[in-house]
Amino acid sequence: MIATSFFPPVYYTFLCHPKWRNFYLSGISVIGVMTVMVSLTPHLQKPKYRSLRALLFFGMGVSGVIPGVHKLISHSHEPVTLTTTTYELFMGMFYALGAIFYATRIPERWSPGRFDIAGHSHQIFHILVVAGAYTHYRAALLYIEWRDVHGCD
Repeated sequence: MIATSFFPPVYYTFLCHPKWRNFYLSGISVIGVMTVMVSLTPHLQKPKYRSLRALLFFGMGVSGVIPGVHKLISHSHEPVTLTTTTYELFMGMFYALGAIFYATRIPERWSPGRFDIAGHSHQIFHILVVAGAYTHYRAALLYIEWRDVHGCD
């Protein structure tokens, strides 16, 4: 979900620049596939690899930074740029916070047993991912509207 969150921003931002669009989408896809492979490898499901898995998810979240900076430079004249970038920053923040909660097992590490039913890190992780998905949705709507109106002028 995280890797594909970058597809609409990259696709619509670089719609008129297919080389950049394909370069960024390919890189994001490779990181996404690596993360899925690690997540599905039974040996890497052991608790000692929890931080590695969290780091990969964090890396996926950060993989949108370079195309985002490129967008800010190349499309700074577009009013939609600042709004969509703000949504994307919030999306990244929610995903990163989710990875941090997942990796550190906060709050259950501070009070074992107290968060077994509700409020444990895995639930917080999912709530933050949904919040990130919502901000992604809002940005995607703006991108679609922007390209519908302006095309590749």
